[in-house]
Amino acid sequence: MIAILTADIIESKGLHSSKWMPALKRCLKQWGDTPLTWEIYRGDEIQLRLAPVKALMAAIQIKAAIRSIKGLDIRISIGVGTETYVGSGVSESNGTAYQRSGRTLEELKKNKVNLMLSTPDEAYNEKLNLMLRLASDFMDNWSTVSAEIISLSLVHPTISQKSLADQLSIKQSAVSQRLKRARWQLTQELLEYYANTIEKVKE
Repeated sequence: MIAILTADIIESKGLHSSKWMPALKRCLKQWGDTPLTWEIYRGDEIQLRLAPVKALMAAIQIKAAIRSIKGLDIRISIGVGTETYVGSGVSESNGTAYQRSGRTLEELKKNKVNLMLSTPDEAYNEKLNLMLRLASDFMDNWSTVSAEIISLSLVHPTISQKSLADQLSIKQSAVSQRLKRARWQLTQELLEYYANTIEKVKE
């Protein structure tokens, strides 16, 4: 089983790609090299291949990286399933994970939702997607500073608030306030629940 993230950046045409492309590439490079692990194509569309257990964290991290740039957001679909063909790049490969991810991205656009998951288990999908819709209620409204603090916290999961404060040149109390406003605790609980349940899903 693998996970495929398919995403497209919202309102990217209003901002030159030089404003967001370097941050996006830095984020994607954590999971491997292009084109076998990730690709950016058609200017603002993304595919990323990774283990299912890492998929939701990657999706939230990419969202935080994009939302830390004023005026931008991103739609992300997660497809979990098999890989039956490996092409020269992730965008040329195929399998149920790819098919689910592609179909789910179309559903996102139609339903005006920004984060959704599709696995072989419909009951699991229903439960997780309800949780993702509820989480999107605050993630879609992250300010640039809220998104930045979430992004840093996900990249450096053991970092202290003092280290975050030093890195951002702000007071530790401001870090605490930003994490609270960004709903960091709820984000962690969502990720923990997902990590503990996704590997029980079978094709």
